[in-house]
Amino acid sequence: MTAEDVTPRIDGTPYRVPAPSDRHERIVREGFWAKLGRLIARVPFAEDAAAAYYAAFDPQTPRRVRLTLLAALAYFVLPVDAVPDVILCLGFTDDAAVLAAVLRTVGAHVREEHRLKARAALGRLRNGGHRA
Repeated sequence: MTAEDVTPRIDGTPYRVPAPSDRHERIVREGFWAKLGRLIARVPFAEDAAAAYYAAFDPQTPRRVRLTLLAALAYFVLPVDAVPDVILCLGFTDDAAVLAAVLRTVGAHVREEHRLKARAALGRLRNGGHRA
């Protein structure tokens, strides 16, 4: 167990941070770009979400940060959430709040290179292309 794997609890006792689950990685890899591409015009936090995606799959990102980012991105991708995405004006408020909270916590690990990749990918999506 490395220092990166251990995070102190509020009471100071350490606990081991689990690795990002294969399930979360699969959900995000398979659904993120498809959903973002469909909704890009309606998602005001698209650049933050895309930058979080690139940080989550960057091998240099610490494991605990990857887990946190993947959980937030999986929440965005999955169709079940607190406020259904089909509700006009409110549908993405919960997704935005989750992502904002996560980025406030681990945002220092979302580097400029992730943001540059995000902008490029979003530009391709907006022009009718694919993110890759």
